[in-house]
Amino acid sequence: MADQHAAAEPAEHAQWWRDAVIYQVYPRSFADGDGDGIGDLTGVRDRLPYLADLGVDALWFSPWYASPQADAGYDVADYRRIDPAFGTLEQAEALIAEAHALGLQIVVDVVPNHVSDRHAWFREALAAGPGAEARDLFWFRPGRGAYGELPPNDWQSVFGGSAWARTANPDGTPGEWYLHLFAPEQPDLNWNNPKVREEHESVLRFWFDRGADGVRIDSATMPAKDPALPDFDHTAPPAPHPYIDRDDVHDIYRAWRALADGYERPRALIGEVWLGDPERFAAYLRPDEMHSAFNFDYLNCPWDAAALRRVIDATLAAHASVGAPATWVLSNHDVTRHVTRYGRADTSFGLSLRQHKAPTDLELGTRRARAALLLDLALPGGCYLYQGEELGLWEVEDIPDELRQDPIFHRTGGTDIGRDGCRVPLPWSGDRPPFGFSPEGATAPPWLPQPQQWAAYTAQAQEGRAESMLTFYRTALRLRRAERGLRGPDFRWLPGIPAGVLGFARGDGFSCLANLSGAATPLPEDADVVLASDPGLDRAARELPSDTTVWLRQR
Repeated sequence: MADQHAAAEPAEHAQWWRDAVIYQVYPRSFADGDGDGIGDLTGVRDRLPYLADLGVDALWFSPWYASPQADAGYDVADYRRIDPAFGTLEQAEALIAEAHALGLQIVVDVVPNHVSDRHAWFREALAAGPGAEARDLFWFRPGRGAYGELPPNDWQSVFGGSAWARTANPDGTPGEWYLHLFAPEQPDLNWNNPKVREEHESVLRFWFDRGADGVRIDSATMPAKDPALPDFDHTAPPAPHPYIDRDDVHDIYRAWRALADGYERPRALIGEVWLGDPERFAAYLRPDEMHSAFNFDYLNCPWDAAALRRVIDATLAAHASVGAPATWVLSNHDVTRHVTRYGRADTSFGLSLRQHKAPTDLELGTRRARAALLLDLALPGGCYLYQGEELGLWEVEDIPDELRQDPIFHRTGGTDIGRDGCRVPLPWSGDRPPFGFSPEGATAPPWLPQPQQWAAYTAQAQEGRAESMLTFYRTALRLRRAERGLRGPDFRWLPGIPAGVLGFARGDGFSCLANLSGAATPLPEDADVVLASDPGLDRAARELPSDTTVWLRQR
Protein backbone atom coordinates (compact mmCIF):
# COMPACT_ATOMS: atom_id res chain seq x y z
CA MET A 1 0.00 0.00 0.00
CA ALA A 2 1.09 3.56 -0.60
CA ASP A 3 2.41 5.66 2.26
CA GLN A 4 -0.53 7.68 3.60
CA HIS A 5 1.64 10.69 4.50
CA ALA A 6 2.81 13.44 2.19
CA ALA A 7 6.35 13.02 0.86
CA ALA A 8 6.99 16.75 1.32
CA GLU A 9 6.33 16.63 5.06
CA PRO A 10 8.75 18.80 7.09
CA ALA A 11 11.68 16.87 8.55
CA GLU A 12 10.84 17.87 12.13
CA HIS A 13 7.30 16.51 11.76
CA ALA A 14 8.61 13.30 10.20
CA GLN A 15 10.31 12.75 13.57
CA TRP A 16 7.07 13.41 15.43
CA TRP A 17 7.95 10.99 18.24
CA ARG A 18 10.72 13.25 19.56
CA ASP A 19 8.32 15.55 21.41
CA ALA A 20 4.90 13.96 20.86
CA VAL A 21 2.17 13.50 23.45
CA ILE A 22 1.01 9.92 22.90
CA TYR A 23 -2.29 8.70 24.34
CA GLN A 24 -2.62 5.01 25.17
CA VAL A 25 -5.87 3.42 24.07
CA TYR A 26 -6.67 0.17 25.87
CA PRO A 27 -9.32 -0.96 23.35
CA ARG A 28 -11.50 -3.20 25.51
CA SER A 29 -11.94 -0.40 28.08
CA PHE A 30 -12.14 2.71 25.90
CA ALA A 31 -15.62 2.68 24.31
CA ASP A 32 -18.09 -0.07 23.40
CA GLY A 33 -19.81 0.54 20.10
CA ASP A 34 -21.89 -2.63 19.76
CA GLY A 35 -23.23 -3.06 23.29
CA ASP A 36 -21.50 -6.29 24.28
CA GLY A 37 -19.72 -4.71 27.26
CA ILE A 38 -16.29 -4.78 25.57
CA GLY A 39 -14.67 -1.76 23.97
CA ASP A 40 -14.12 -1.95 20.22
CA LEU A 41 -12.90 -0.09 17.15
CA THR A 42 -16.34 1.36 16.46
CA GLY A 43 -16.26 2.99 19.88
CA VAL A 44 -12.79 4.40 19.24
CA ARG A 45 -13.72 5.75 15.80
CA ASP A 46 -16.74 7.51 17.25
CA ARG A 47 -14.49 9.31 19.74
CA LEU A 48 -11.55 10.22 17.53
CA PRO A 49 -12.73 13.87 17.52
CA TYR A 50 -12.61 13.81 21.35
CA LEU A 51 -9.00 12.65 21.22
CA ALA A 52 -8.03 15.21 18.59
CA ASP A 53 -9.72 17.94 20.64
CA LEU A 54 -7.87 16.79 23.74
CA GLY A 55 -4.69 17.89 21.98
CA VAL A 56 -2.61 14.71 21.79
CA ASP A 57 -0.37 13.97 18.83
CA ALA A 58 -0.62 10.20 18.57
CA LEU A 59 -2.55 7.15 19.75
CA TRP A 60 -0.94 3.92 20.94
CA PHE A 61 -3.23 0.91 20.82
CA SER A 62 -2.71 -2.04 23.12
CA PRO A 63 -3.09 -5.28 21.13
CA TRP A 64 -6.22 -5.45 18.98
CA TYR A 65 -5.28 -8.67 17.18
CA ALA A 66 -7.04 -12.04 17.13
CA SER A 67 -6.47 -13.57 20.56
CA PRO A 68 -8.10 -15.91 23.10
CA GLN A 69 -7.61 -13.01 25.56
CA ALA A 70 -5.86 -15.09 28.21
CA ASP A 71 -3.79 -11.97 28.94
CA ALA A 72 -6.01 -9.22 27.52
CA GLY A 73 -4.69 -9.58 23.99
CA TYR A 74 -0.99 -9.90 24.78
CA ASP A 75 -1.41 -13.54 23.77
CA VAL A 76 -1.58 -12.98 20.00
CA ALA A 77 -2.97 -15.75 17.80
CA ASP A 78 -2.84 -13.86 14.48
CA TYR A 79 -1.29 -10.43 13.86
CA ARG A 80 -3.04 -10.08 10.52
CA ARG A 81 -6.57 -10.30 11.90
CA ILE A 82 -8.41 -8.05 14.35
CA ASP A 83 -10.03 -9.85 17.25
CA PRO A 84 -13.78 -10.19 16.55
CA ALA A 85 -14.52 -8.60 19.93
CA PHE A 86 -12.90 -5.41 18.61
CA GLY A 87 -13.96 -5.45 14.95
CA THR A 88 -12.38 -6.19 11.59
CA LEU A 89 -9.19 -5.42 9.70
CA GLU A 90 -11.18 -3.11 7.42
CA GLN A 91 -12.32 -1.15 10.48
CA ALA A 92 -8.73 -0.86 11.71
CA GLU A 93 -7.64 0.46 8.32
CA ALA A 94 -10.49 2.97 8.36
CA LEU A 95 -9.57 4.04 11.90
CA ILE A 96 -5.96 4.69 10.85
CA ALA A 97 -7.09 6.77 7.89
CA GLU A 98 -9.59 8.75 9.99
CA ALA A 99 -6.99 9.39 12.70
CA HIS A 100 -4.51 10.65 10.10
CA ALA A 101 -7.15 13.00 8.73
CA LEU A 102 -7.39 14.51 12.23
CA GLY A 103 -3.60 14.85 12.50
CA LEU A 104 -3.14 11.87 14.83
CA GLN A 105 -0.34 9.33 14.41
CA ILE A 106 -1.01 5.64 15.12
CA VAL A 107 1.21 3.24 17.08
CA VAL A 108 0.33 -0.47 17.27
CA ASP A 109 1.61 -3.03 19.77
CA VAL A 110 3.85 -5.98 18.92
CA VAL A 111 4.75 -8.75 21.35
CA PRO A 112 7.98 -10.43 20.20
CA ASN A 113 8.65 -12.57 23.28
CA HIS A 114 5.69 -14.92 22.86
CA VAL A 115 2.49 -15.78 21.02
CA SER A 116 -0.78 -17.43 22.04
CA ASP A 117 -0.98 -21.16 22.57
CA ARG A 118 -3.73 -20.95 19.91
CA HIS A 119 -1.29 -19.58 17.34
CA ALA A 120 -1.01 -21.83 14.28
CA TRP A 121 2.69 -22.40 14.93
CA PHE A 122 2.14 -23.67 18.47
CA ARG A 123 -0.75 -25.90 17.47
CA GLU A 124 1.45 -27.44 14.79
CA ALA A 125 4.29 -27.89 17.28
CA LEU A 126 2.06 -29.70 19.75
CA ALA A 127 0.66 -32.00 17.06
CA ALA A 128 4.09 -32.72 15.58
CA GLY A 129 5.62 -34.13 18.74
CA PRO A 130 9.16 -34.21 20.17
CA GLY A 131 12.03 -33.56 17.76
CA ALA A 132 9.82 -31.98 15.08
CA GLU A 133 11.05 -28.92 13.22
CA ALA A 134 7.92 -27.02 14.30
CA ARG A 135 8.97 -27.31 17.94
CA ASP A 136 12.19 -25.41 17.26
CA LEU A 137 10.10 -22.23 16.93
CA PHE A 138 9.56 -22.45 20.70
CA TRP A 139 11.48 -23.77 23.73
CA PHE A 140 10.40 -27.39 24.10
CA ARG A 141 12.57 -29.51 26.38
CA PRO A 142 12.34 -32.85 28.19
CA GLY A 143 11.84 -32.59 31.92
CA ARG A 144 14.33 -33.42 34.64
CA GLY A 145 13.96 -36.16 37.19
CA ALA A 146 13.68 -39.91 36.78
CA TYR A 147 10.52 -39.63 34.67
CA GLY A 148 10.83 -36.11 33.29
CA GLU A 149 8.43 -34.95 35.96
CA LEU A 150 10.45 -31.83 36.91
CA PRO A 151 10.69 -28.62 34.84
CA PRO A 152 13.82 -28.26 32.68
CA ASN A 153 15.13 -25.44 34.90
CA ASP A 154 14.12 -23.23 37.81
CA TRP A 155 12.94 -20.18 35.86
CA GLN A 156 9.86 -18.46 37.25
CA SER A 157 6.99 -16.82 35.39
CA VAL A 158 6.54 -13.05 35.60
CA PHE A 159 2.94 -13.84 36.52
CA GLY A 160 3.87 -16.25 39.32
CA GLY A 161 4.76 -19.94 39.48
CA SER A 162 7.02 -21.98 37.22
CA ALA A 163 7.86 -20.68 33.75
CA TRP A 164 7.36 -24.20 32.35
CA ALA A 165 4.22 -26.14 31.41
CA ARG A 166 4.15 -29.82 30.52
CA THR A 167 2.50 -31.14 27.38
CA ALA A 168 0.74 -34.44 26.78
CA ASN A 169 1.78 -36.88 24.07
CA PRO A 170 -0.81 -38.05 21.50
CA ASP A 171 -1.31 -41.23 23.55
CA GLY A 172 -2.06 -39.18 26.66
CA THR A 173 1.23 -39.81 28.45
CA PRO A 174 3.15 -36.83 29.86
CA GLY A 175 5.35 -35.18 27.24
CA GLU A 176 7.89 -32.41 26.94
CA TRP A 177 7.77 -29.08 28.70
CA TYR A 178 7.63 -25.66 27.04
CA LEU A 179 8.82 -22.27 28.29
CA HIS A 180 6.39 -19.45 29.10
CA LEU A 181 7.87 -16.48 30.93
CA PHE A 182 4.34 -15.12 31.26
CA ALA A 183 1.14 -17.22 31.34
CA PRO A 184 1.04 -20.88 30.14
CA GLU A 185 -1.16 -19.63 27.30
CA GLN A 186 1.81 -17.52 26.10
CA PRO A 187 4.61 -19.83 24.89
CA ASP A 188 7.95 -18.10 24.37
CA LEU A 189 9.36 -17.92 20.85
CA ASN A 190 12.84 -19.11 19.94
CA TRP A 191 14.48 -16.12 18.28
CA ASN A 192 17.46 -18.24 17.24
CA ASN A 193 15.18 -19.67 14.54
CA PRO A 194 15.31 -17.50 11.37
CA LYS A 195 11.62 -18.16 10.70
CA VAL A 196 10.71 -16.25 13.88
CA ARG A 197 12.70 -13.23 12.72
CA GLU A 198 11.26 -13.34 9.20
CA GLU A 199 7.69 -13.58 10.46
CA HIS A 200 7.97 -10.58 12.76
CA GLU A 201 9.53 -8.44 10.05
CA SER A 202 6.64 -9.45 7.81
CA VAL A 203 4.19 -8.41 10.54
CA LEU A 204 5.87 -5.00 10.83
CA ARG A 205 5.56 -4.47 7.07
CA PHE A 206 1.92 -5.55 7.19
CA TRP A 207 1.01 -2.76 9.62
CA PHE A 208 3.41 -0.14 8.29
CA ASP A 209 1.95 -0.67 4.82
CA ARG A 210 -1.50 0.00 6.29
CA GLY A 211 -0.41 3.34 7.66
CA ALA A 212 0.77 2.57 11.19
CA ASP A 213 3.30 5.24 12.13
CA GLY A 214 5.15 3.11 14.65
CA VAL A 215 5.14 0.09 16.93
CA ARG A 216 5.37 -0.23 20.68
CA ILE A 217 7.51 -3.28 21.53
CA ASP A 218 6.24 -5.25 24.51
CA SER A 219 8.76 -6.73 26.99
CA ALA A 220 11.52 -5.63 24.64
CA THR A 221 14.42 -6.91 26.76
CA MET A 222 13.22 -10.54 26.88
CA PRO A 223 13.10 -12.27 23.45
CA ALA A 224 16.74 -13.48 23.43
CA LYS A 225 17.48 -16.49 25.67
CA ASP A 226 20.61 -18.35 26.69
CA PRO A 227 20.23 -21.53 24.59
CA ALA A 228 21.69 -23.58 27.44
CA LEU A 229 18.67 -22.61 29.60
CA PRO A 230 20.72 -22.65 32.83
CA ASP A 231 19.35 -22.46 36.35
CA PHE A 232 20.08 -19.16 38.05
CA ASP A 233 19.75 -17.57 41.44
CA HIS A 234 17.09 -14.83 41.31
CA THR A 235 18.60 -13.18 44.37
CA ALA A 236 22.03 -12.86 42.74
CA PRO A 237 21.46 -12.94 38.97
CA PRO A 238 24.46 -13.68 36.82
CA ALA A 239 25.85 -11.46 34.11
CA PRO A 240 24.62 -11.83 31.51
CA HIS A 241 21.09 -12.71 32.59
CA PRO A 242 19.81 -15.85 30.83
CA TYR A 243 16.75 -14.08 29.37
CA ILE A 244 16.72 -10.37 30.22
CA ASP A 245 18.78 -7.79 28.34
CA ARG A 246 21.10 -10.20 26.57
CA ASP A 247 23.50 -8.61 24.08
CA ASP A 248 22.09 -10.59 21.16
CA VAL A 249 18.63 -9.04 21.60
CA HIS A 250 19.98 -5.91 19.91
CA ASP A 251 20.38 -7.78 16.62
CA ILE A 252 16.59 -8.03 16.47
CA TYR A 253 16.04 -4.30 16.78
CA ARG A 254 18.81 -3.33 14.38
CA ALA A 255 17.02 -5.36 11.72
CA TRP A 256 13.69 -3.75 12.67
CA ARG A 257 15.22 -0.25 12.51
CA ALA A 258 16.56 -0.88 9.01
CA LEU A 259 13.07 -2.00 7.99
CA ALA A 260 11.39 1.03 9.59
CA ASP A 261 13.87 3.46 8.03
CA GLY A 262 13.21 1.95 4.63
CA TYR A 263 9.86 3.72 4.38
CA GLU A 264 9.60 7.11 2.68
CA ARG A 265 8.40 8.42 6.02
CA PRO A 266 10.34 6.40 8.62
CA ARG A 267 8.29 4.52 11.18
CA ALA A 268 9.00 4.73 14.91
CA LEU A 269 10.12 1.90 17.20
CA ILE A 270 9.15 2.47 20.85
CA GLY A 271 10.38 0.01 23.45
CA GLU A 272 9.00 -1.22 26.75
CA VAL A 273 12.42 -1.44 28.40
CA TRP A 274 12.40 -2.15 32.15
CA LEU A 275 16.07 -1.76 33.14
CA GLY A 276 17.76 -0.13 36.11
CA ASP A 277 21.15 0.40 34.46
CA PRO A 278 21.11 3.71 32.48
CA GLU A 279 23.88 2.56 30.12
CA ARG A 280 22.17 -0.74 29.34
CA PHE A 281 18.90 1.16 28.85
CA ALA A 282 20.49 3.68 26.47
CA ALA A 283 21.92 0.86 24.35
CA TYR A 284 18.41 0.19 23.04
CA LEU A 285 18.25 3.79 21.79
CA ARG A 286 21.41 3.87 19.73
CA PRO A 287 20.93 5.46 16.29
CA ASP A 288 20.49 2.07 14.59
CA GLU A 289 17.98 0.66 17.10
CA MET A 290 14.81 2.06 18.72
CA HIS A 291 13.70 5.66 18.46
CA SER A 292 12.46 5.94 22.05
CA ALA A 293 11.60 3.87 25.12
CA PHE A 294 9.38 4.22 28.16
CA ASN A 295 10.92 5.90 31.20
CA PHE A 296 10.01 3.54 34.01
CA ASP A 297 12.50 5.08 36.45
CA TYR A 298 10.41 8.23 36.28
CA LEU A 299 7.11 6.33 36.63
CA ASN A 300 8.46 4.46 39.66
CA CYS A 301 9.82 7.60 41.33
CA PRO A 302 8.12 8.84 44.52
CA TRP A 303 6.62 12.33 44.75
CA ASP A 304 9.84 13.81 46.10
CA ALA A 305 11.74 16.72 44.58
CA ALA A 306 15.25 15.40 45.20
CA ALA A 307 14.40 11.94 43.86
CA LEU A 308 12.68 13.36 40.79
CA ARG A 309 15.61 15.67 40.06
CA ARG A 310 18.00 12.72 40.16
CA VAL A 311 15.79 10.74 37.77
CA ILE A 312 15.37 13.70 35.41
CA ASP A 313 19.13 14.31 35.32
CA ALA A 314 19.90 10.62 34.77
CA THR A 315 17.23 10.36 32.09
CA LEU A 316 18.43 13.35 30.11
CA ALA A 317 22.08 12.26 30.38
CA ALA A 318 21.36 8.71 29.24
CA HIS A 319 19.31 9.84 26.26
CA ALA A 320 21.75 12.57 25.27
CA SER A 321 24.53 9.98 25.09
CA VAL A 322 22.78 8.31 22.14
CA GLY A 323 20.93 11.31 20.67
CA ALA A 324 17.48 9.96 21.57
CA PRO A 325 14.51 11.89 23.00
CA ALA A 326 13.55 11.27 26.61
CA THR A 327 10.03 10.17 27.52
CA TRP A 328 7.88 10.86 30.59
CA VAL A 329 5.03 8.65 31.77
CA LEU A 330 2.94 8.39 34.94
CA SER A 331 0.46 5.57 34.26
CA ASN A 332 -0.32 2.75 31.86
CA HIS A 333 -2.33 -0.48 31.67
CA ASP A 334 0.10 -2.35 33.96
CA VAL A 335 0.46 0.01 36.92
CA THR A 336 -1.67 1.57 39.65
CA ARG A 337 -3.18 4.84 38.41
CA HIS A 338 -1.15 7.78 39.65
CA VAL A 339 -4.08 9.63 41.26
CA THR A 340 -4.17 6.71 43.69
CA ARG A 341 -0.37 6.36 44.05
CA TYR A 342 0.12 10.05 44.76
CA GLY A 343 -2.52 9.95 47.47
CA ARG A 344 -0.60 7.41 49.55
CA ALA A 345 2.11 7.74 52.16
CA ASP A 346 4.41 5.72 49.85
CA THR A 347 4.03 7.43 46.48
CA SER A 348 6.34 5.11 44.53
CA PHE A 349 4.98 2.30 42.42
CA GLY A 350 5.53 -1.18 43.87
CA LEU A 351 5.19 -3.79 41.13
CA SER A 352 4.91 -6.66 43.59
CA LEU A 353 1.66 -6.21 45.52
CA ARG A 354 0.69 -2.71 44.30
CA GLN A 355 0.06 -1.52 47.90
CA HIS A 356 -3.40 -3.05 47.74
CA LYS A 357 -5.90 -1.15 49.94
CA ALA A 358 -3.23 1.12 51.41
CA PRO A 359 -4.90 4.28 52.80
CA THR A 360 -5.41 6.77 49.96
CA ASP A 361 -6.25 10.48 50.02
CA LEU A 362 -7.79 10.94 46.55
CA GLU A 363 -8.06 14.71 46.96
CA LEU A 364 -4.32 14.92 47.63
CA GLY A 365 -3.60 12.41 44.86
CA THR A 366 -5.61 14.47 42.39
CA ARG A 367 -3.84 17.68 43.38
CA ARG A 368 -0.46 16.02 42.86
CA ALA A 369 -1.59 14.42 39.60
CA ARG A 370 -2.41 17.86 38.20
CA ALA A 371 0.99 19.15 39.32
CA ALA A 372 2.74 16.13 37.82
CA LEU A 373 1.11 16.69 34.43
CA LEU A 374 2.48 20.22 34.09
CA LEU A 375 5.89 18.98 35.23
CA ASP A 376 5.84 16.18 32.62
CA LEU A 377 4.68 18.39 29.78
CA ALA A 378 7.40 20.96 30.47
CA LEU A 379 10.27 18.47 30.30
CA PRO A 380 12.13 17.93 27.00
CA GLY A 381 11.06 14.93 24.95
CA GLY A 382 7.84 12.97 24.53
CA CYS A 383 5.05 12.32 27.02
CA TYR A 384 2.67 9.36 27.37
CA LEU A 385 -0.86 9.60 28.74
CA TYR A 386 -3.00 6.65 29.76
CA GLN A 387 -6.68 6.73 28.87
CA GLY A 388 -8.83 8.14 31.66
CA GLU A 389 -6.12 10.12 33.41
CA GLU A 390 -7.50 13.22 31.66
CA LEU A 391 -10.70 12.54 33.63
CA GLY A 392 -8.88 12.18 36.96
CA LEU A 393 -9.76 8.51 37.34
CA TRP A 394 -8.33 6.49 40.21
CA GLU A 395 -7.47 2.82 40.71
CA VAL A 396 -10.58 0.69 41.31
CA GLU A 397 -9.49 -1.65 44.11
CA ASP A 398 -12.78 -3.14 45.26
CA ILE A 399 -13.54 -5.31 42.22
CA PRO A 400 -15.11 -8.57 43.48
CA ASP A 401 -12.71 -11.49 43.22
CA GLU A 402 -15.09 -13.45 41.00
CA LEU A 403 -15.02 -10.65 38.41
CA ARG A 404 -11.24 -10.20 38.27
CA GLN A 405 -9.67 -11.35 35.01
CA ASP A 406 -5.96 -10.59 35.23
CA PRO A 407 -3.88 -13.82 35.17
CA ILE A 408 -1.61 -12.31 37.83
CA PHE A 409 -4.50 -12.43 40.32
CA HIS A 410 -5.29 -16.05 39.52
CA ARG A 411 -1.71 -17.35 39.29
CA THR A 412 -0.77 -15.81 42.66
CA GLY A 413 -3.90 -17.06 44.37
CA GLY A 414 -5.03 -13.50 44.90
CA THR A 415 -1.97 -12.38 46.86
CA ASP A 416 -1.33 -9.90 44.03
CA ILE A 417 -4.63 -8.39 42.89
CA GLY A 418 -3.18 -7.69 39.45
CA ARG A 419 -3.92 -4.93 36.98
CA ASP A 420 -7.69 -4.95 36.56
CA GLY A 421 -8.08 -1.84 38.70
CA CYS A 422 -6.47 0.45 36.12
CA ARG A 423 -8.36 -1.21 33.24
CA VAL A 424 -11.93 -0.47 34.28
CA PRO A 425 -13.96 0.89 31.30
CA LEU A 426 -14.07 4.66 30.90
CA PRO A 427 -17.06 6.78 31.97
CA TRP A 428 -18.32 9.01 29.16
CA SER A 429 -21.77 10.27 30.18
CA GLY A 430 -24.82 9.73 32.36
CA ASP A 431 -25.25 9.25 36.08
CA ARG A 432 -25.02 5.47 36.40
CA PRO A 433 -23.02 2.59 34.86
CA PRO A 434 -22.18 1.98 32.07
CA PHE A 435 -21.76 5.79 31.94
CA GLY A 436 -22.01 5.89 28.16
CA PHE A 437 -19.26 3.32 27.73
CA SER A 438 -21.83 1.12 25.96
CA PRO A 439 -24.66 2.48 23.80
CA GLU A 440 -28.06 3.19 25.27
CA GLY A 441 -30.12 0.02 25.64
CA ALA A 442 -27.12 -2.32 25.87
CA THR A 443 -27.92 -5.36 28.01
CA ALA A 444 -24.38 -6.61 28.63
CA PRO A 445 -22.60 -4.89 31.55
CA PRO A 446 -19.06 -3.55 31.09
CA TRP A 447 -16.48 -6.33 31.30
CA LEU A 448 -15.25 -4.85 34.60
CA PRO A 449 -17.57 -2.97 36.99
CA GLN A 450 -17.39 0.82 37.19
CA PRO A 451 -17.73 2.62 40.55
CA GLN A 452 -20.85 4.72 40.99
CA GLN A 453 -18.63 7.61 42.19
CA TRP A 454 -17.46 8.06 38.59
CA ALA A 455 -20.78 9.80 37.79
CA ALA A 456 -19.05 13.10 38.62
CA TYR A 457 -16.00 12.19 36.52
CA THR A 458 -17.55 11.45 33.13
CA ALA A 459 -16.32 13.40 30.13
CA GLN A 460 -19.81 14.88 29.83
CA ALA A 461 -19.87 16.02 33.47
CA GLN A 462 -16.48 17.74 33.07
CA GLU A 463 -17.23 19.40 29.74
CA GLY A 464 -17.14 23.18 29.97
CA ARG A 465 -16.13 23.28 33.64
CA ALA A 466 -13.14 25.56 34.01
CA GLU A 467 -11.78 23.71 37.06
CA SER A 468 -12.26 20.15 35.73
CA MET A 469 -9.40 17.77 35.01
CA LEU A 470 -10.51 17.42 31.39
CA THR A 471 -10.43 21.18 30.82
CA PHE A 472 -7.05 21.34 32.52
CA TYR A 473 -5.59 18.67 30.21
CA ARG A 474 -6.96 20.38 27.11
CA THR A 475 -5.55 23.73 28.19
CA ALA A 476 -2.14 22.33 29.10
CA LEU A 477 -1.81 20.37 25.86
CA ARG A 478 -2.87 23.38 23.78
CA LEU A 479 -0.34 25.63 25.49
CA ARG A 480 2.41 23.03 25.19
CA ARG A 481 1.85 22.76 21.45
CA ALA A 482 1.93 26.55 21.05
CA GLU A 483 4.95 27.21 23.28
CA ARG A 484 8.13 27.33 21.18
CA GLY A 485 10.29 27.06 24.29
CA LEU A 486 8.98 23.54 24.91
CA ARG A 487 10.39 22.22 21.64
CA GLY A 488 13.85 20.79 21.33
CA PRO A 489 16.35 19.68 23.97
CA ASP A 490 17.05 23.01 25.71
CA PHE A 491 16.79 22.54 29.48
CA ARG A 492 18.53 24.13 32.44
CA TRP A 493 17.91 24.05 36.17
CA LEU A 494 17.27 27.44 37.74
CA PRO A 495 19.65 28.58 40.51
CA GLY A 496 18.55 29.54 44.01
CA ILE A 497 15.48 27.31 44.11
CA PRO A 498 14.40 26.28 47.66
CA ALA A 499 14.65 22.67 48.83
CA GLY A 500 11.62 20.62 47.86
CA VAL A 501 11.00 22.69 44.72
CA LEU A 502 11.93 21.88 41.13
CA GLY A 503 12.62 24.84 38.89
CA PHE A 504 13.91 24.83 35.32
CA ALA A 505 13.92 26.97 32.20
CA ARG A 506 13.05 25.97 28.64
CA GLY A 507 13.83 28.29 25.77
CA ASP A 508 13.76 32.06 26.07
CA GLY A 509 11.76 33.35 29.01
CA PHE A 510 9.73 30.19 29.77
CA SER A 511 10.13 28.34 33.06
CA CYS A 512 8.44 25.73 35.23
CA LEU A 513 8.26 25.57 39.03
CA ALA A 514 6.93 22.51 40.87
CA ASN A 515 6.54 22.80 44.63
CA LEU A 516 6.73 19.34 46.23
CA SER A 517 7.57 20.72 49.67
CA GLY A 518 5.14 21.01 52.55
CA ALA A 519 4.95 24.82 52.51
CA ALA A 520 4.23 27.63 50.05
CA THR A 521 7.20 29.20 48.31
CA PRO A 522 7.58 32.67 46.75
CA LEU A 523 7.10 33.07 43.02
CA PRO A 524 9.58 35.23 41.07
CA GLU A 525 8.51 38.85 40.84
CA ASP A 526 9.61 39.27 37.23
CA ALA A 527 7.39 36.50 35.78
CA ASP A 528 3.71 35.95 35.10
CA VAL A 529 1.80 32.72 35.60
CA VAL A 530 0.90 31.14 32.23
CA LEU A 531 -0.85 28.09 33.71
CA ALA A 532 -1.16 26.64 37.21
CA SER A 533 -2.10 23.12 38.26
CA ASP A 534 -4.15 24.60 41.13
CA PRO A 535 -7.32 25.99 39.51
CA GLY A 536 -7.69 28.47 42.37
CA LEU A 537 -4.28 30.06 41.85
CA ASP A 538 -4.59 33.59 40.49
CA ARG A 539 -2.37 34.49 37.55
CA ALA A 540 -1.05 37.39 39.59
CA ALA A 541 -0.26 35.15 42.60
CA ARG A 542 3.03 35.70 44.34
CA GLU A 543 3.21 32.41 46.23
CA LEU A 544 3.27 28.83 44.95
CA PRO A 545 1.32 26.48 47.24
CA SER A 546 2.47 22.98 48.13
CA ASP A 547 1.87 20.22 45.55
CA THR A 548 1.42 22.77 42.77
CA THR A 549 3.19 23.37 39.47
CA VAL A 550 3.17 26.57 37.42
CA TRP A 551 4.36 27.56 33.99
CA LEU A 552 5.87 31.05 34.00
CA ARG A 553 6.86 33.62 31.42
CA GLN A 554 9.45 36.20 32.24
CA ARG A 555 8.36 39.79 31.67
